[in-house]
Amino acid sequence: MKTLRSWQPERTTDTGVDLLVEGRHRLSIRVLDDTLVRVLLRRDGALRLDRTWSIAPAAAPGGAAAGDVPLEGRSRTDLSGFPCPPFATEVSDGRLVLTTAALRLTVTTPLALSWEARREDGSFVPFAADRPTGAYMVGARSHAHAHFLLRRPDDRVYGLGEKAGPLERTGRRYEMRNLDAMGYDARSTDPLYKHIPFTVTRTGSAGAYGLFYDNLAGCRFDLGNELDNYHKPFRAYRAEDGDLDLYVRWAPTVLEVVKSHVRLTGGTAFPPLWSLGYSGSTMHYTDAPDAQKRLEGFVDLVAQHGIPCDSFQLSSGYTSIGTKRYVFHWNRDKVPDPRGMARRFADAGIHLAANIKPCLLRDHPEYDRVAGEGLFVRDRDTGQPERSAFWDDEGSHLDFTNPATVAWWRRNVTETLLELGIGSTWNDNNEFEVWDSTARCEGFGDPIDIGLIRPLMPVLMTRASYAAQTAFAPDRRPYLISRSGAPGLQRYAQTWSGDNRTGWDTLRYNIRMGLGMSLSGLFNVGHDVGGFSGPRPDAELFVRWVQNGVFHPRFTIHSWNDDGTVNEPWMYPEVTPLVRDAIRLRYRLMPYLYTTLYRCVVEDEPMLRPTFLDHGDDAACLEDTDDFMIGTDLLVATVVEPGAAERRVRLPRNATGWWDFHAGTWHPGGTELVLPVDLATIPLFVRAGAVLPLAEGLTRADSARDVQRTWALFPAPGQAVTESLEYADDGVSAAALAGDHRLTRFTLDGDGAALRLVWTASGPYRPAHDGATVWLPAGEGRPLSVNGRPTAPGTRVPFA
Repeated sequence: MKTLRSWQPERTTDTGVDLLVEGRHRLSIRVLDDTLVRVLLRRDGALRLDRTWSIAPAAAPGGAAAGDVPLEGRSRTDLSGFPCPPFATEVSDGRLVLTTAALRLTVTTPLALSWEARREDGSFVPFAADRPTGAYMVGARSHAHAHFLLRRPDDRVYGLGEKAGPLERTGRRYEMRNLDAMGYDARSTDPLYKHIPFTVTRTGSAGAYGLFYDNLAGCRFDLGNELDNYHKPFRAYRAEDGDLDLYVRWAPTVLEVVKSHVRLTGGTAFPPLWSLGYSGSTMHYTDAPDAQKRLEGFVDLVAQHGIPCDSFQLSSGYTSIGTKRYVFHWNRDKVPDPRGMARRFADAGIHLAANIKPCLLRDHPEYDRVAGEGLFVRDRDTGQPERSAFWDDEGSHLDFTNPATVAWWRRNVTETLLELGIGSTWNDNNEFEVWDSTARCEGFGDPIDIGLIRPLMPVLMTRASYAAQTAFAPDRRPYLISRSGAPGLQRYAQTWSGDNRTGWDTLRYNIRMGLGMSLSGLFNVGHDVGGFSGPRPDAELFVRWVQNGVFHPRFTIHSWNDDGTVNEPWMYPEVTPLVRDAIRLRYRLMPYLYTTLYRCVVEDEPMLRPTFLDHGDDAACLEDTDDFMIGTDLLVATVVEPGAAERRVRLPRNATGWWDFHAGTWHPGGTELVLPVDLATIPLFVRAGAVLPLAEGLTRADSARDVQRTWALFPAPGQAVTESLEYADDGVSAAALAGDHRLTRFTLDGDGAALRLVWTASGPYRPAHDGATVWLPAGEGRPLSVNGRPTAPGTRVPFA
């Protein structure tokens, strides 16, 4: 690749400036917002791919609807949805300065950009700078390119999706190349399933900034692993192909950068309430010769053991012929009555999601017909369907940039699943490991090499499933899962950290992987609780994994254990009561979790949160920890080490302190605790000042069954006024966000003498419970009034 050095101003537009680079390339700088600038390099003045599917600034809250990217993609030069505010430019002596209300960008020679943020006093503070000894490179005979920035010693880098290892990425190298990495090491394996070329950097004194490279080609990030004597410490982005299309966002905090990034890429889907419940799954049920009997037996077992449960995910064995999988094919010997099976689950209040795959093996019953209709990705040279390794054989991948493929997929989802009563899809094995980068995709009429859009294919696959589900049941919110994808996947589906391997290290580092996804714009995430592959977990590891998993947005116990055993809540009878207690705790917290999901969708607030996200002034929160937040009010400090007799917890420093959820004791922020623990212990702390809505006796995440509500008050000591929120709706309606819901707002006002709770409710939805019982910790002795009436703890407050 060649380094780009010389440049000159070419033109100024209403939205930015264009520079002519090396007399042949065009570098366009566009001011999209006062704190958001885009840098786009056109090699030889042309775009390699003139469309994007990741950028959706006008998307409506709640998922793929108004403002979504057109199916054929959004023009890369389309600036609609951005305010594009005014800016000023100054050019002199090989230097260009562009200034917005909040930023100052300086271009110097040789070509390099430096970035500053405006302080409140009007001065500027540097937050990022390109490497002055070669910042941009492009391929001499290819579209490969690279970008280099200076690396500052006090920078902390996060993001890049579900990456293994520590949450803070500095000093490591990562690759974006979607792989089916079954049994990965959660400490070190790379690459993994998703393509998320986004980092957020917390600087030492200048706030935070995000870098999003809108490119779907394979790429690598080096965040300090590489050293070169000829350059100052640097970080690098290197791409195999595509366009250098960089979005730079500055904000005072990491949280604001993360929220703005998820808005840039289209927001988060709003799934039904029941998606927050426990979801069962295992490969062994559907692989069994009596699969339907085994599956229906699960319904009996959750009832027998008193385990709350809302869904079950059908692994792909239901489609088998021999040992292989054939999408949309029902093995009627194993599952003779799919419709009856679905009815059996539905009668028990358990929803089904079916595993579907985007590759047809070469002996699939429909392969020749699909090939004849031209629905596969094609070999460039022969025009025949590409052939790739897949599920112990070879197969061809469906081309979701072909409208005929999308129609075929939607029809099959509808006829083979939805019409049988299976309402949700699990879009799996969709990494599209097509390694011939020149294989051709139809491109909605403008052919594209798959090497340019490989991570897009799982997004388009999931979008096609989403369209089938919403067309079949337009009045209900769809639920989808996808293992692989790229930015924008979150508009349609929930995701998870893939096929993890059983072990204590996986339990610990999956926490960091989930937080990494959350800091990258994927908020609705989880892990295979108990471990998917390898040995079965022993009883202690299984209990600890469940106790941790119940605090993640996706809570699924899933497995394909080497010895043929199944990870189930009752797999170890001696600890089944502890597993049941943990799952029941999740259901007790369901109103809080649902409110957290609502805030995720409407306010772009991450559900899983590293402790530093809400406590940025507490330097101790920047250290590596197993602790995390779920929502803004709950600090989770579950035990993730074997044989533990104690758990050290450092409570983040805040103004109000923390309550022990179980013990009802208050502790000031910044306190270090050493808690004695046994296998039943689930350390959990509540931000003082919070009002937690709790359900009592709930066994399904079903609003019609949610008939008892507790408002648990955790007051701040002394003088303090705090606010909380509860969101409720019927749990399934597609119209819920448009107004068919109820918002209850709480103000908890306290001083040294008394506590005062004021609550107001708005919205037409009426919950199944017509009142709430007020609860206070045993350690809180101040008298309480509710909406002006003296109220003793334990009193039920009716809804007027």
